[in-house]
Amino acid sequence: MAKHDLGIDLGTATFVVYKRNEGVIIEEPSVVAYDKKKNKIIAIGVEAKEMVGKTPEQILIVRPVQDGVITNPEVIEEVLRYFLKRAKKGMNFSKPNLIIGIPALTTDVERRAVREAAEKVGAAKTYLISEPLAAAVGCEIDILKPDGNMIVDIGGGTTDIAVISLGGTVISESIKLAGEAMDSEIIKYIKKTYRFLIGTASAERVKIEIGKAHIEEETLEISIKGQDIKTGLPAIIQINSDDIYRAVKPVINDIVLKIKNVLERTPPELAADIMKNGIILVGGVAKIRGLDKTIEEKTGVKTFTVENSSLTVAKGTGILLEDIELLNRMQLQ
Repeated sequence: MAKHDLGIDLGTATFVVYKRNEGVIIEEPSVVAYDKKKNKIIAIGVEAKEMVGKTPEQILIVRPVQDGVITNPEVIEEVLRYFLKRAKKGMNFSKPNLIIGIPALTTDVERRAVREAAEKVGAAKTYLISEPLAAAVGCEIDILKPDGNMIVDIGGGTTDIAVISLGGTVISESIKLAGEAMDSEIIKYIKKTYRFLIGTASAERVKIEIGKAHIEEETLEISIKGQDIKTGLPAIIQINSDDIYRAVKPVINDIVLKIKNVLERTPPELAADIMKNGIILVGGVAKIRGLDKTIEEKTGVKTFTVENSSLTVAKGTGILLEDIELLNRMQLQ
């Protein structure tokens, strides 16, 4: 593998790019702004996200990965081209190899589309890796051992639950309930409780800044801007962590239920390993305060969130850039 090869996490909420020998070089929202009149993409990542809810009619805000599914391969091609351009830093070098972590729900057709997009933008070779497996590698688990580990990847669009052993996935489940579902519930809760309208960007912000998933976590307060339903005018209200806890609790309960279902279907020997090793939480939403504590209480299995949980998949691709033998064993066909 060459020094300029890249590992890429095509997440529903965040795109992360890992460059060999440099580490993470890009971490930006999975959002693209498209100008219908000019028929071209005008912004990707942070710049595009700042446009959400503020665009004129001719500008479309596109999320190329939704609910864990690649919805727009053509946009993915432009996103990959953007990554390569950023990685080059104005230098000409030979074609890089790409390791791309893709959502567990992707189909053969979508995988083929990603490979074709990578070829078009100048990749020498493309390796596709399931995100739960990449996350396990990123957690520095020796996934080739006959030892069961449970990875719960709670991202923007999906929660992927996987029991991993001997370099493969023994049991896995994906549900379309994760960060974006929590944002929707926050919007509904604030509308019903306070007769106040907020947008998805505000809902995501309060979830990140004051959100909690366990009642005993500290209660914080925040001011949010929006629209008073009674007057129709812009206004500001105060909400707190208890509001967010009550709003997202149904989503968390459904995620916990799915984790329990996977544990119940896990062979006894692997279940014993998981009791010893614990449940490992990764993904951006894993950082919500008290989520690990809630899952541990409801499953009876010790649960912990890895450091920099939103970067785990990208870190895994970075480790695989250095281990071609393991990469060849793990890549999706």
